[in-house]
Amino acid sequence: MFHIILHQPEIPQNTGSIGRLCVNNGVQLHLIHPLGFETSDYYLRRAGLDYWEKLEPTHYDDWNDFLARNPAKRLWFFSTKGARRHTQAPWAYGDGLVFGRETVGLPAELLAAHPESLVRIPMVGDHHRSLNLAQAAAIGLYEALRQTENW
Repeated sequence: MFHIILHQPEIPQNTGSIGRLCVNNGVQLHLIHPLGFETSDYYLRRAGLDYWEKLEPTHYDDWNDFLARNPAKRLWFFSTKGARRHTQAPWAYGDGLVFGRETVGLPAELLAAHPESLVRIPMVGDHHRSLNLAQAAAIGLYEALRQTENW
């Protein structure tokens, strides 16, 4: 199993879509608070459809709470600031994919603490900041699955 870790997500539709991705691929979803929405949010449940009922995400008060209860073998931090492409990371069963808030990404202190574990999804073009969170989670997860042939 892989782990998708969302650090303070803000948009319920993205989290709902990622929940659906997790259920369809046997992945555990971890939500680090504070969240920008309530988990009873209509849009979260609409995006997740009936998959959300099957998900059972793990909630954490903050990053330190997550670290204390971290089940992932190794963490990969997705950021546009990463030097290594997500396809160059040596994915292994049990790894965690960490994504930040939609508006600002991961906190600078997390990026600074894990420079060897930063990965980025390459983008072509001049007018971009980052991909949609749900799209990035899917791209990252499917690369991890491709490398480990867990499907």
